[in-house]
Amino acid sequence: MSDSFKLNRRSLMLGASVTAAAYVAACAKAPDATAQSSVDLSGVSILITGCSSGFGRLGAEHYARLGAKVFATMRNLPRPEATELEALAKSDNLDITVLEIDITDDAQVEAGVAAALKAAGGKLDVLINNAGMSIAGPIEAQDMAATLFIFDTNVYGAQRMSRAVLPSMRANKAGYIFNVTSQLGRVIIPGFGQYSPTKFALEAMSEQMAYEVAPFDIDVTIIQPGGYPTKIWYNQNAPSAALKARLPEDIINAYPGFTAGMGKREAGGGESDPMDIPRAIAEAIAKPQGMRPLRIALHPKARPQEAVNKVSAQVQLAVLGDSPLGSTVKGVLD
Repeated sequence: MSDSFKLNRRSLMLGASVTAAAYVAACAKAPDATAQSSVDLSGVSILITGCSSGFGRLGAEHYARLGAKVFATMRNLPRPEATELEALAKSDNLDITVLEIDITDDAQVEAGVAAALKAAGGKLDVLINNAGMSIAGPIEAQDMAATLFIFDTNVYGAQRMSRAVLPSMRANKAGYIFNVTSQLGRVIIPGFGQYSPTKFALEAMSEQMAYEVAPFDIDVTIIQPGGYPTKIWYNQNAPSAALKARLPEDIINAYPGFTAGMGKREAGGGESDPMDIPRAIAEAIAKPQGMRPLRIALHPKARPQEAVNKVSAQVQLAVLGDSPLGSTVKGVLD
C-alpha cells in the first residue's frame, strides 16, 4: 500500500481520545450562532423523521422558516410535541404538517410517505432520516431483543423510509436523502452497546446507495454529528434500564464500568449547539445537484471521523476509480 493510503495511527488515537472526551465529559462550547441564514428553501418539500425532539424538531422549524414545505413526522400521535409544533406553525405561518410515522412500522411508513407525496403534489425533494436511538452497555449485554430493537430503528427504519421515497424521486429524476449517523459510525467508544454497529451499518448503506442513485440525479449526504445536548442521552434510559433488568448478574458484574450507569444517564453532549445540524443540512440542500458532499462531519471541536472519511474515499477511488463504476464513484466522492 502506498504512503498516501497509510493512516497515521497516532493521529487516529489522539482523535479518538478527543471523541471520548466529547461524549463522556463536557465538549468545548460552540461559537455563538450566526445571524439567520440567507439560505432560501422556498418551494422545497422536506420530510423528516424523529421530529418530537432534537435535530428533527429543530430542523422542522428551521427549514420552514427558510421557506420549505415541511412534513414533520413522529410516532405515537397524538402527543404534546406534535400539538406544540402545530401551534407554532399556525402562529408563525410556517408550512409544517405533522404526520404519524413509526419508522419500525411498514404500514405507517407507506401511509405517511403517501400522504406527504399527495400533499406535495407527487414530489418530495428531500428525505431526512433523523430518527434514532441508543441503548447503553457492553456488546455481550445486548440481548437479541435489544439488538433487534436498535437495528430496526437506526438501520432498517432508514431503509424503509428510503425505499418509500425513492420510486417517486427516480420518476422525477431528482431528490436528496440525508442519513444522520454519528462520529460513532466511524470510531468506537466502548460501552455504547450496538449504537456504533448500527451507525457503521448506516454509513455503509448510505454510501452504497449514493453510488446507485446518482445516475437518477439523486444525492445522498451522511450527517456525522459529534456529541450534542439532545434528548437521545435521556431517552436511552428506559430501554437501557429494561435491558439491564433482563441481564444475569454474571454479565452485570463482569462489566461494572459499563453496566453501573445503564438507565441512569441524565444528560450529555456538552454545550455544543444542536442547530449546527439543521444549518448544515439547509446549506447542503441549497447547493446544486451533484455538488453536494457525501459526508459532513459536525462538531465545534472533535471531528476525528474526518481522518477516516478521507482514507475511506482514497481507498474507494483506488479500488473502483478505474472500473466501469469509476465516473459515478468519483462524482459522488469529489
